Amino acid sequence: MKILFIGGTGNISGACTRLALSRGFEVTHLNRGISENPFGTSVRTLSADINNSAAMNKVLKNEFFDVVANFIVFTPEEIHRDFNLFHKKTNQYIFISSASAYQKPPTHPVITESTPLKNPFWQYSRDKIACENLLNSYYQDKDFPITIIRPSLTYETVIPAAIGSWDDFTLVDRIRQGKPIIVHGDGTSLWTITHSEDFAKGFVGLLGHQQAIGHSFHITSDEILCWNQIYEAIGIAAGKEPDMVHIPSDFIASYDDFHTGNLLGDKAYSVIFDNSKIKSYVPDFKATIAFKVGIKRAIEWFEEKPSRMTIKKETNEFIDKVIHAYSNLK
Repeated sequence: MKILFIGGTGNISGACTRLALSRGFEVTHLNRGISENPFGTSVRTLSADINNSAAMNKVLKNEFFDVVANFIVFTPEEIHRDFNLFHKKTNQYIFISSASAYQKPPTHPVITESTPLKNPFWQYSRDKIACENLLNSYYQDKDFPITIIRPSLTYETVIPAAIGSWDDFTLVDRIRQGKPIIVHGDGTSLWTITHSEDFAKGFVGLLGHQQAIGHSFHITSDEILCWNQIYEAIGIAAGKEPDMVHIPSDFIASYDDFHTGNLLGDKAYSVIFDNSKIKSYVPDFKATIAFKVGIKRAIEWFEEKPSRMTIKKETNEFIDKVIHAYSNLK
């Protein structure tokens, strides 16, 4: 099976590439040839700027793929571009959406694929919803063979915290130094964090899946943790108990517009993902990497190369500012 990944070396897509290769798929990456290719000759590379239509038409001229999966689409304009590029070049186009597109605030804590899509807090999520709507119209009106996948908080080479880190080491560094960290709310809302290797099992199982055309899926772990437990696990992996300061989400958001979406539009609510649909389409899908195991591996990945362990001054300043302001209210 011939697969084209657009964005195939990232936090999520890297694991998907590895698993697809292990299952014997012929994997091609499309990129501009700037990023390091960790897969060597195992992956074929097409080099072009996807926004350059002339360059893309040239590299795609004699190509056809069983599956095209784009991990880095964020706007309807990009969906329209991809439709023009690939509607005659593939039997399945996979769009990576986001579980943050689901209804916020949720009217029910159990999320299924039929949960409405609505997020008044986060433009990122509204853009993903608009992408889904456009794709569904292309499927209905133009027979574009789409599959939509909605990851939630998925990690491998990042620190999956709500506040304090993502692709940097700031949160772990604060914990190790004994500095306080912020936990939104009282830390008891429920959340699910999924390791990319587990996500890949469901994702790769949908590649070329004839019955998946026209359908949407979320793919998450079944492990449910509260945010206190999540930060406790990060502390255990970091080797020091975290000093957690609990602050209301709306107070945090008042100091940074990003957290209006990140918290009020996503992580402030308890959600439980029902994975029945992905399991019915991919019967061998099962998430097996517990967060306490995966976060230890993530920290070790950062520590393998000190250059990865970046500390963001602006993040430290934001955390200190918010904690100071909130303590003055007491």
